[in-house]
Amino acid sequence: MPSPVQLLTRLDALASSLREREDALALLALGSVGLETHRLDQHSDLDFFVLVAPGAKPKYLAALDWLEHAHPVAFSFYNTPDGCKLLFDDGIFAEYAVFELSELPHIAYTAGRVVWKREDVPNLSASSCVRATSPAPSPEWHTNEALTNLLVGLHREARGERLTATRFIQSYAVDRVLALAALHGAEQGGADPFMPERRFEGRFPEMAARLPGMMQGYQNNEASALCILTWLEDHASVHPRLAAEIRQLCRQQS
Repeated sequence: MPSPVQLLTRLDALASSLREREDALALLALGSVGLETHRLDQHSDLDFFVLVAPGAKPKYLAALDWLEHAHPVAFSFYNTPDGCKLLFDDGIFAEYAVFELSELPHIAYTAGRVVWKREDVPNLSASSCVRATSPAPSPEWHTNEALTNLLVGLHREARGERLTATRFIQSYAVDRVLALAALHGAEQGGADPFMPERRFEGRFPEMAARLPGMMQGYQNNEASALCILTWLEDHASVHPRLAAEIRQLCRQQS
Protein backbone atom coordinates (compact mmCIF):
# COMPACT_ATOMS: atom_id res chain seq x y z
CA MET A 1 0.00 0.00 0.00
CA PRO A 2 1.24 3.55 -0.69
CA SER A 3 3.09 5.27 2.15
CA PRO A 4 2.52 8.90 3.18
CA VAL A 5 5.83 9.77 1.56
CA GLN A 6 4.66 8.25 -1.74
CA LEU A 7 1.43 10.26 -1.59
CA LEU A 8 3.22 13.55 -1.05
CA THR A 9 5.81 12.65 -3.68
CA ARG A 10 2.99 11.99 -6.16
CA LEU A 11 1.65 15.51 -5.53
CA ASP A 12 5.12 16.90 -6.21
CA ALA A 13 5.24 14.90 -9.45
CA LEU A 14 1.84 16.29 -10.47
CA ALA A 15 3.08 19.79 -9.71
CA SER A 16 6.11 19.18 -11.93
CA SER A 17 3.86 17.95 -14.74
CA LEU A 18 1.59 20.97 -14.46
CA ARG A 19 4.51 23.41 -14.25
CA GLU A 20 5.47 22.44 -17.80
CA ARG A 21 2.05 23.51 -19.15
CA GLU A 22 1.46 27.18 -19.77
CA ASP A 23 -2.28 26.98 -19.12
CA ALA A 24 -1.88 25.31 -15.71
CA LEU A 25 -1.93 27.84 -12.87
CA ALA A 26 -1.91 26.04 -9.52
CA LEU A 27 -2.24 22.76 -7.62
CA LEU A 28 -4.17 22.86 -4.35
CA ALA A 29 -4.02 19.84 -2.01
CA LEU A 30 -6.99 19.14 0.25
CA GLY A 31 -7.82 16.95 3.24
CA SER A 32 -5.07 14.77 4.66
CA VAL A 33 -2.62 15.78 1.92
CA GLY A 34 -3.54 19.45 2.43
CA LEU A 35 -3.29 21.11 5.82
CA GLU A 36 -3.89 17.90 7.77
CA THR A 37 -0.85 15.85 6.82
CA HIS A 38 -0.65 14.57 10.41
CA ARG A 39 -3.58 12.29 9.42
CA LEU A 40 -1.71 10.69 6.54
CA ASP A 41 -1.23 6.92 6.52
CA GLN A 42 -1.06 4.08 4.00
CA HIS A 43 -4.84 4.18 3.57
CA SER A 44 -5.04 7.86 2.65
CA ASP A 45 -5.84 9.09 -0.84
CA LEU A 46 -5.09 12.21 -2.84
CA ASP A 47 -7.65 15.02 -2.91
CA PHE A 48 -6.73 18.05 -4.97
CA PHE A 49 -7.85 20.89 -7.21
CA VAL A 50 -6.10 21.89 -10.42
CA LEU A 51 -6.54 25.55 -11.39
CA VAL A 52 -6.19 26.38 -15.06
CA ALA A 53 -6.34 29.35 -17.41
CA PRO A 54 -9.64 30.54 -18.95
CA GLY A 55 -10.83 28.10 -21.59
CA ALA A 56 -8.41 25.31 -20.59
CA LYS A 57 -10.71 23.37 -18.26
CA PRO A 58 -12.32 21.12 -20.92
CA LYS A 59 -8.89 20.01 -22.11
CA TYR A 60 -7.78 18.98 -18.62
CA LEU A 61 -11.01 17.11 -18.03
CA ALA A 62 -10.95 15.36 -21.39
CA ALA A 63 -7.38 14.04 -21.25
CA LEU A 64 -5.29 12.35 -18.57
CA ASP A 65 -1.88 12.98 -20.13
CA TRP A 66 -0.91 15.48 -17.42
CA LEU A 67 -1.63 12.77 -14.84
CA GLU A 68 0.06 10.00 -16.82
CA HIS A 69 3.16 12.20 -16.97
CA ALA A 70 3.37 11.91 -13.18
CA HIS A 71 2.51 8.17 -13.05
CA PRO A 72 0.56 5.64 -15.15
CA VAL A 73 -3.19 5.52 -14.48
CA ALA A 74 -4.93 2.13 -14.13
CA PHE A 75 -8.55 3.34 -13.85
CA SER A 76 -10.52 6.59 -13.96
CA PHE A 77 -14.07 7.82 -14.21
CA TYR A 78 -15.72 11.23 -14.13
CA ASN A 79 -17.92 11.39 -11.05
CA THR A 80 -18.85 15.09 -11.37
CA PRO A 81 -18.90 17.61 -14.24
CA ASP A 82 -15.75 19.16 -12.71
CA GLY A 83 -13.70 16.17 -11.73
CA CYS A 84 -12.65 12.59 -11.63
CA LYS A 85 -11.81 9.64 -9.40
CA LEU A 86 -8.85 7.52 -10.42
CA LEU A 87 -6.50 4.76 -9.38
CA PHE A 88 -2.84 5.06 -10.27
CA ASP A 89 -1.08 1.88 -11.34
CA ASP A 90 0.76 1.65 -8.01
CA GLY A 91 -2.46 1.68 -5.97
CA ILE A 92 -2.68 5.38 -5.07
CA PHE A 93 -6.33 6.48 -5.21
CA ALA A 94 -7.15 10.10 -6.07
CA GLU A 95 -10.11 12.43 -6.37
CA TYR A 96 -9.64 15.74 -8.13
CA ALA A 97 -11.48 18.60 -9.77
CA VAL A 98 -10.41 21.16 -12.35
CA PHE A 99 -11.47 24.80 -12.09
CA GLU A 100 -10.71 28.15 -13.62
CA LEU A 101 -9.72 30.87 -11.14
CA SER A 102 -12.99 32.67 -11.67
CA GLU A 103 -14.90 29.59 -10.47
CA LEU A 104 -12.99 29.16 -7.23
CA PRO A 105 -14.93 31.75 -5.14
CA HIS A 106 -18.10 29.77 -5.89
CA ILE A 107 -16.79 26.34 -4.83
CA ALA A 108 -17.23 24.80 -1.37
CA TYR A 109 -14.11 23.11 -0.05
CA THR A 110 -12.10 22.77 3.13
CA ALA A 111 -8.92 24.72 3.72
CA GLY A 112 -6.18 23.58 1.38
CA ARG A 113 -2.43 23.69 0.89
CA VAL A 114 -0.87 25.26 -2.17
CA VAL A 115 1.52 22.64 -3.56
CA TRP A 116 2.46 24.86 -6.49
CA LYS A 117 1.27 28.03 -8.21
CA ARG A 118 2.58 30.48 -10.74
CA GLU A 119 3.95 33.69 -9.29
CA ASP A 120 1.25 35.83 -10.91
CA VAL A 121 -1.59 33.77 -9.40
CA PRO A 122 -3.15 35.60 -6.44
CA ASN A 123 -3.34 34.05 -2.99
CA LEU A 124 -5.91 31.29 -2.95
CA SER A 125 -8.80 31.58 -0.49
CA ALA A 126 -9.13 28.82 2.11
CA SER A 127 -12.80 28.03 1.68
CA SER A 128 -16.11 29.23 0.32
CA CYS A 129 -19.71 28.11 0.12
CA VAL A 130 -21.86 27.37 -2.88
CA ARG A 131 -23.95 25.05 -4.99
CA ALA A 132 -23.29 21.35 -5.34
CA THR A 133 -22.96 19.85 -8.79
CA SER A 134 -25.14 16.90 -9.75
CA PRO A 135 -23.46 14.01 -11.56
CA ALA A 136 -25.24 12.42 -14.46
CA PRO A 137 -27.08 9.34 -13.13
CA SER A 138 -25.91 6.90 -15.79
CA PRO A 139 -25.43 3.17 -15.06
CA GLU A 140 -21.67 3.63 -15.48
CA TRP A 141 -21.64 6.43 -12.92
CA HIS A 142 -23.58 4.43 -10.35
CA THR A 143 -21.35 1.38 -10.92
CA ASN A 144 -18.08 3.23 -10.58
CA GLU A 145 -19.30 5.27 -7.63
CA ALA A 146 -20.27 2.03 -5.86
CA LEU A 147 -16.86 0.48 -6.59
CA THR A 148 -14.96 3.50 -5.32
CA ASN A 149 -17.20 3.63 -2.25
CA LEU A 150 -16.16 0.03 -1.53
CA LEU A 151 -12.49 0.83 -2.07
CA VAL A 152 -12.51 3.85 0.25
CA GLY A 153 -14.63 2.04 2.83
CA LEU A 154 -12.29 -0.94 3.00
CA HIS A 155 -9.27 1.31 3.44
CA ARG A 156 -11.03 3.02 6.32
CA GLU A 157 -11.93 -0.34 7.83
CA ALA A 158 -8.26 -1.30 7.69
CA ARG A 159 -7.38 1.94 9.45
CA GLY A 160 -9.81 1.13 12.25
CA GLU A 161 -12.46 3.68 11.21
CA ARG A 162 -15.27 1.14 11.23
CA LEU A 163 -18.18 3.59 11.47
CA THR A 164 -17.29 5.53 8.34
CA ALA A 165 -16.31 2.27 6.61
CA THR A 166 -19.74 0.85 7.35
CA ARG A 167 -21.42 3.89 5.88
CA PHE A 168 -19.33 3.81 2.69
CA ILE A 169 -19.85 0.08 2.15
CA GLN A 170 -23.26 -0.73 3.55
CA SER A 171 -24.94 2.63 2.89
CA TYR A 172 -23.37 4.69 0.10
CA ALA A 173 -22.42 1.74 -2.13
CA VAL A 174 -25.78 0.07 -1.48
CA ASP A 175 -27.53 3.31 -2.51
CA ARG A 176 -25.84 3.02 -5.88
CA VAL A 177 -26.89 -0.64 -6.14
CA LEU A 178 -30.49 0.41 -5.50
CA ALA A 179 -30.19 2.97 -8.28
CA LEU A 180 -28.80 0.36 -10.66
CA ALA A 181 -31.63 -2.00 -9.78
CA ALA A 182 -34.12 0.71 -10.64
CA LEU A 183 -32.39 1.32 -13.97
CA HIS A 184 -32.12 -2.35 -14.97
CA GLY A 185 -34.71 -4.30 -13.03
CA ALA A 186 -38.35 -5.04 -13.71
CA GLU A 187 -40.12 -2.81 -11.22
CA GLN A 188 -43.33 -3.92 -9.52
CA GLY A 189 -45.23 -0.95 -8.10
CA GLY A 190 -44.50 2.76 -7.92
CA ALA A 191 -41.42 4.47 -6.53
CA ASP A 192 -41.25 7.34 -4.06
CA PRO A 193 -39.52 10.12 -6.05
CA PHE A 194 -37.83 11.48 -2.92
CA MET A 195 -36.80 8.23 -1.19
CA PRO A 196 -35.77 5.45 -3.61
CA GLU A 197 -35.48 2.92 -0.77
CA ARG A 198 -39.22 3.18 0.03
CA ARG A 199 -41.20 0.06 -0.89
CA PHE A 200 -38.07 -1.44 -2.45
CA GLU A 201 -38.89 -4.97 -1.27
CA GLY A 202 -42.24 -4.87 -3.07
CA ARG A 203 -40.88 -3.17 -6.19
CA PHE A 204 -37.81 -5.40 -6.63
CA PRO A 205 -38.38 -8.62 -4.66
CA GLU A 206 -35.57 -10.56 -6.37
CA MET A 207 -33.03 -7.80 -5.74
CA ALA A 208 -34.30 -7.27 -2.19
CA ALA A 209 -33.42 -10.89 -1.41
CA ARG A 210 -29.74 -10.01 -1.99
CA LEU A 211 -29.73 -7.06 0.41
CA PRO A 212 -29.06 -9.01 3.65
CA GLY A 213 -25.76 -10.15 2.20
CA MET A 214 -24.84 -6.59 1.28
CA MET A 215 -25.63 -5.25 4.75
CA GLN A 216 -24.30 -7.80 7.21
CA GLY A 217 -23.75 -5.29 9.97
CA TYR A 218 -21.07 -3.30 11.73
CA GLN A 219 -18.71 -6.25 12.23
CA ASN A 220 -18.94 -7.57 8.66
CA ASN A 221 -17.80 -4.89 6.25
CA GLU A 222 -15.53 -7.18 4.23
CA ALA A 223 -18.23 -9.80 3.65
CA SER A 224 -20.75 -7.10 2.75
CA ALA A 225 -18.30 -5.53 0.30
CA LEU A 226 -17.67 -8.86 -1.44
CA CYS A 227 -21.40 -9.46 -1.81
CA ILE A 228 -21.89 -6.01 -3.34
CA LEU A 229 -18.93 -6.53 -5.67
CA THR A 230 -20.29 -9.90 -6.82
CA TRP A 231 -23.68 -8.38 -7.59
CA LEU A 232 -22.05 -5.54 -9.54
CA GLU A 233 -19.98 -8.01 -11.56
CA ASP A 234 -23.16 -9.92 -12.40
CA HIS A 235 -25.12 -6.83 -13.47
CA ALA A 236 -22.68 -4.19 -14.69
CA SER A 237 -19.32 -3.62 -16.32
CA VAL A 238 -16.77 -3.72 -13.49
CA HIS A 239 -13.21 -2.58 -14.05
CA PRO A 240 -11.00 -5.62 -13.26
CA ARG A 241 -8.31 -3.59 -11.49
CA LEU A 242 -10.81 -2.11 -9.05
CA ALA A 243 -12.31 -5.55 -8.42
CA ALA A 244 -8.82 -6.92 -7.73
CA GLU A 245 -8.01 -4.07 -5.31
CA ILE A 246 -11.28 -4.61 -3.43
CA ARG A 247 -10.72 -8.37 -3.12
CA GLN A 248 -7.13 -7.87 -2.00
CA LEU A 249 -8.22 -5.51 0.78
CA CYS A 250 -10.85 -8.02 1.89
CA ARG A 251 -8.29 -10.82 2.01
CA GLN A 252 -5.88 -8.69 4.03
CA GLN A 253 -8.51 -7.96 6.66
CA SER A 254 -10.15 -11.38 6.91
